[in-house]
Amino acid sequence: MINGSKNSGASRPSEIRYSWREVAAVAGLAAILIAIAAAWFLRQGFLLYYGDAQAHLNIARSIIDSRTPGYEQIGSVWLPILHVICLPFATNDMLWSTGLAGTIPVAMCFVLSVTFFYLAAREAYDGYLPAGIVVACLALNPNLLYLGSIPMTEVVFLAAFSVMLFSLLRFRRTQSQSQIILGALASMAASLTRYDGWFLIPFFTVGFFVCARRGRFQSAVLFGTLASLAPLYWLTHNRWETGDPLGFYRGPYSAKAINGNALYPGFHDWRLAALYYTTAGRLCAGLPLLVCGAVGVVCAMWTRRFWPLLLLLLTPCFYIWSIESSGTPIHVPTLKPFSYYNTRYGIAMLPLAAFAVGAIVLAMPNRWRKWAMILPVIGILPWLIHPSHGHWICWKESEVNSNSRREWTADAAQFFKTHYRNGDGILMSFGDATGIFGWARIPLSETLHEGNGPAWLLATTRMDLFHPCKWAVAVMGKNDRISRAIDKANWRKTVYRTVLEIHTKDDPVVRIYRRVD
Repeated sequence: MINGSKNSGASRPSEIRYSWREVAAVAGLAAILIAIAAAWFLRQGFLLYYGDAQAHLNIARSIIDSRTPGYEQIGSVWLPILHVICLPFATNDMLWSTGLAGTIPVAMCFVLSVTFFYLAAREAYDGYLPAGIVVACLALNPNLLYLGSIPMTEVVFLAAFSVMLFSLLRFRRTQSQSQIILGALASMAASLTRYDGWFLIPFFTVGFFVCARRGRFQSAVLFGTLASLAPLYWLTHNRWETGDPLGFYRGPYSAKAINGNALYPGFHDWRLAALYYTTAGRLCAGLPLLVCGAVGVVCAMWTRRFWPLLLLLLTPCFYIWSIESSGTPIHVPTLKPFSYYNTRYGIAMLPLAAFAVGAIVLAMPNRWRKWAMILPVIGILPWLIHPSHGHWICWKESEVNSNSRREWTADAAQFFKTHYRNGDGILMSFGDATGIFGWARIPLSETLHEGNGPAWLLATTRMDLFHPCKWAVAVMGKNDRISRAIDKANWRKTVYRTVLEIHTKDDPVVRIYRRVD
């Protein structure tokens, strides 16, 4: 049994016990569900539709497969946890090239998140049925199943958040210091997965302070101090790698630099920011579940179980703030400019709505609770009516934004499969072009890119004198350094000649060069 401390007073919440069979059953069902989903996505070839999914795997791979392998390949903008958990699997060529190197650890995080959300709901609602309804509403959502099958950070963060939520709810009952430590470790994992985790730290610190019945200050300080180690580490890492502790926020590879000064809906407009985010949330979670969740909020207030929902509301609030103030646009197909960009961030509305639905079950008279099983069905009603994956907004976002990239990646990979010989070397920028070599199964150690330090700088500044790579790949555009360096070198003497240009509808031209020997 997983036991809490004995109930020593009327003011102390009653103890909740979990059998290992109960926990194992929830985890087992979640594992079966995500395994079926991941197998289907693999068979359809969807695992690497997101460009970011491909990039995450390539970063993980580059830590051990690079001209200069090691810690510095982790980078400075994207947080490292996803890359670290993918690393053991990315060493395998087949798992790397197919995307399964990311599917395996992220699917494990899906199981972890479902299990701990179940335990958190048991703590909040004191019953098997409400907790089961919560995780059914959560786990059956097709958008979450897709994100739980691919190397993206959303489900990894959700797993860490679920442990944080459980630890705080459990601490409220048991007053066990081990729950503070568990929550702090989960917070560190969340903060090294997504920057949302940084935002959560002060609120959970206050939560541990409020929930402590003795030693309030010590409990809050213990959690806050341990949880803050993760952001402090990342600031120090950025200072070491880039010379700027805020390089992830304002450096040349930050989202702020990529988006530039371009205006977008919601920037410095709280009303529009909330509209765009809640629209994304509706598309990700589904309107019926959000309506049920709204009813659940009322029921949670009536039954005095509302405060866990406040914690679940924090991440959506963070995204609205980010849209308004931090240069983080969200585009949805139903609002101008009628496109897809960061739409998946709306998935944070799903656990909030699902958890709130549990309060409906709690508020039901006992004789009506047999009808509670219909709530998860209502939650996935939009996808039962329209079962095609084309109606899953997260998949649709990945498909729309990757059509051209997948086309030119396949063409370039086929070219290198035919023409490349081990040891030739390929000069490139570490970005979308890196996906070519996963598809072609060419080791990243055969490439020369920004992460390789002095050799890259020499090759791109004095290419007329130093050109060790037989091939070069340039994705033409304003940030393309390869073609500019080649044009500069060719002005003095011809160093590289274009051997292939790949034109696609929506992406820049991809140009492959061969060295003039």
